[in-house]
Amino acid sequence: MLQTVVGWHVDMEFEEDTHRTRAAALVRLPDGTEVRAHGYASRHPVDSNQPRVGEEVAGARALNELAMKLLTKAHDEIDEASGRTSHPLT
Repeated sequence: MLQTVVGWHVDMEFEEDTHRTRAAALVRLPDGTEVRAHGYASRHPVDSNQPRVGEEVAGARALNELAMKLLTKAHDEIDEASGRTSHPLT
């Protein structure tokens, strides 16, 4: 039977104006590390104003950047623990 040992919560905040949405993502890891990332979405002038869509695009981009930062962190920790250079995680 699987048990949940740890849980992560990602905080997302959005700032919007009429043409642009900015997303900020933050995850606090059990080791005390905080990893932050940002994403942006721009609305084309002919598109209707749909803030939810801008949030989804900007949020997805912030989460994608957050994922890449976490992969880099894990890769660096593997190298540090092993004393060698490993293949990058993708």
